[in-house]
Amino acid sequence: MPVKPIFDPKKTERPMRVAAFMSGSGTNIIKLIEKEKALKAGEAASPFEVIFIFSDRSDGACAGEKIALDNGLPYFSYDTRAFHRLRSLKRTILTPEGMAARKKYDRVAMRLVEAFEIDLIALGGYMSYITLNRCLNVHPADLSICLPDGRRKYVGDYAVRDAIAAGEKTLRTSTLWTDEGVDTGPLLMISEALSVELPQPLETLFKDNKRFVRIVDEHQKRLKEVGDWQIFPLTIEMIARGRFGLDEDNRVYVDGQPAPDGYRA
Repeated sequence: MPVKPIFDPKKTERPMRVAAFMSGSGTNIIKLIEKEKALKAGEAASPFEVIFIFSDRSDGACAGEKIALDNGLPYFSYDTRAFHRLRSLKRTILTPEGMAARKKYDRVAMRLVEAFEIDLIALGGYMSYITLNRCLNVHPADLSICLPDGRRKYVGDYAVRDAIAAGEKTLRTSTLWTDEGVDTGPLLMISEALSVELPQPLETLFKDNKRFVRIVDEHQKRLKEVGDWQIFPLTIEMIARGRFGLDEDNRVYVDGQPAPDGYRA
């Protein structure tokens, strides 16, 4: 079965053009921009370029404008909450109306992607469901861990909490090529492990929910450092160099070799 690179630099003969999408602090986007600068400093060129930053929030909770200003990049924000509020719509994709609204919202971003000739959308802490294609996401869990029925075990917004509550001894971050599901797309890369360190047995922690939530938050912050910040920019660099490919069934290949459980950083 033929394998097609996610991005083929031989065909474009130019760096891969990346749009960075974010919702909050944007630390993953900062690390991506830093990676681009480091490659330019070390190799005189980077195989990818961040072209603009887009956010689904227009308030002070999003650092996108500052990141763009600091790095001389165009910045666009389109507040999804205002979009839904002004149209009396619920922010859900679980109904046909919700999905239709999401697609309508995404038309603005789609026009930007087309106008700037973007090759890849990097979702660095982008909290909205997205209907656009060619998106790379980063998720705070090892997506190679599955349930007996084959579904991925730790998906959604509470993946770190769920993994710790299930007794996992280590945590990892994954990058994936998005599809229409939630954290269901082809698994590209898995980070090194972060050990779970608990001050007392889980059974005791469950009795103190506030403390348990605080411990989960602490692990998620540490996981960003050893996970997200390492493999998010690295995955994008490898895609830009033509190293990641997909076959007709969306199975992942690295340097032409199958990687069914993701490339291990």
